[in-house]
Amino acid sequence: MKTGVSWIDTHCHLYASAFDQDREEAMLRATQHGVERLLLPNIDVDSIGPLLDLVKAYPGRCFPMMGLHPCHVEANWEKECATILEALDAHPCIAVGEIGMDLFRGKETREHQVSAFHAQIGWALERDLPVVLHVREAFEDTFQVLDQYSGASLRGVFHCFTGGMEEAERVMEYGSFHFGLGGVSTFKNGGLDKVIPHLPLDRIVLETDSPYLAPAPYRGKRNEPAYTAIVAQRVADVLEMSLEDLSQLTSSNAEALFGLNPWNSPA
Repeated sequence: MKTGVSWIDTHCHLYASAFDQDREEAMLRATQHGVERLLLPNIDVDSIGPLLDLVKAYPGRCFPMMGLHPCHVEANWEKECATILEALDAHPCIAVGEIGMDLFRGKETREHQVSAFHAQIGWALERDLPVVLHVREAFEDTFQVLDQYSGASLRGVFHCFTGGMEEAERVMEYGSFHFGLGGVSTFKNGGLDKVIPHLPLDRIVLETDSPYLAPAPYRGKRNEPAYTAIVAQRVADVLEMSLEDLSQLTSSNAEALFGLNPWNSPA
């Protein structure tokens, strides 16, 4: 049964091999839980084809981004980025992503990550597209990069935001970045319940990061777009807001950030 409200999962990897056995069923479950639009971030050259195949299979419901994920940045990043850039310009992509910094897995590639980050920010600025940022154990490095664009029209989202108030305040200082709230917001000791009430309401969007970071009570299992509704319930509870109001708010925020046309789900 549909929930009576609709959601946009602003970050999911439904094209990933984790869904090869039940991708169509996962889309159906998403629909049944009111998740009508799915925004798909790219991660590397190999994911371009599966991502675009999914967009083709679900026109008007799945929307592509193009970028090189920091965990896939190696010494040959420029060659990888050249191929990804071709895809970015060949298809109606809504963002450059997912890009950014990850020092949890990739400290040895830090310098390459910084260079790839700058290059892809350049793509976004040249094409007037938002960026979708992956930040893991790398807030300070990320801020050091973004600070260099203070006079530019750079905008985007800190996907899967997991920072505290200090990091949230730094993000808010830019004035043009959103907070992507996902499964971590449901974790008992995630700490986001103390941060979310202080976030600007016009800067909140919802996501799953499927198949990763499933919300409670599915933590540790495969995540999927349908669970956007679980994240939404948690965020609504923390904000003391109705699901209807949160649906309208987060959908409008996502539409504005990613240039999506306002869209109402069919009855």
